[in-house]
Amino acid sequence: MKNIIKSEIANLPTRFGKFKVKAYRDECQEHLAIMSEDFFELEDLFVRIHSECLTGDTMGSLKCDCSNQLDLALKMIAKNGGLVVYHRQEGRNIGLVNKINAYKLQDEGYDTIEANLKLGFEEDERDYSAVAFILQDLNISKLKLITNNPTKINFVESLDIEITERIPAITSINKYNKDYINTKKEEMGHMFE
Repeated sequence: MKNIIKSEIANLPTRFGKFKVKAYRDECQEHLAIMSEDFFELEDLFVRIHSECLTGDTMGSLKCDCSNQLDLALKMIAKNGGLVVYHRQEGRNIGLVNKINAYKLQDEGYDTIEANLKLGFEEDERDYSAVAFILQDLNISKLKLITNNPTKINFVESLDIEITERIPAITSINKYNKDYINTKKEEMGHMFE
């Protein structure tokens, strides 16, 4: 990535615990590295690459499992040490306006993939180059990856970072997100064991 601007590291006390935080700005967006206080003392870190979800993370939307997965990861790294990369690519990188348009299509019966395709997008438009930069900047060589997403596993492995364990990010299913989670499992290969 060219033209990445990095912040200093600052303290970030939260309801989950005390963290360190560093921001990164690429050509399109700003991303966060949220680190446990003991981050630089650890070798095998718990890591979550969390894709931004304004409706879930901020508004507590029940249509997805994003907020619950973020909460789970922050609790996990507060307890065990590690990192959450907050990857700012809303709606699998179709943007907030298009994500809400996809929600409308989902209200009409389309699944999350069909809605993206109907809007003229791929099922997943994310670009992980900023995440690669962050992981390299923080000198991460091995980790315990908190994910259900096989694409994120393949991405991390492509960086020659050793995944010592995959930690499932399993959270509660409700009547609003059950079809969404089912689509992620059956159509996108997400691992919900």
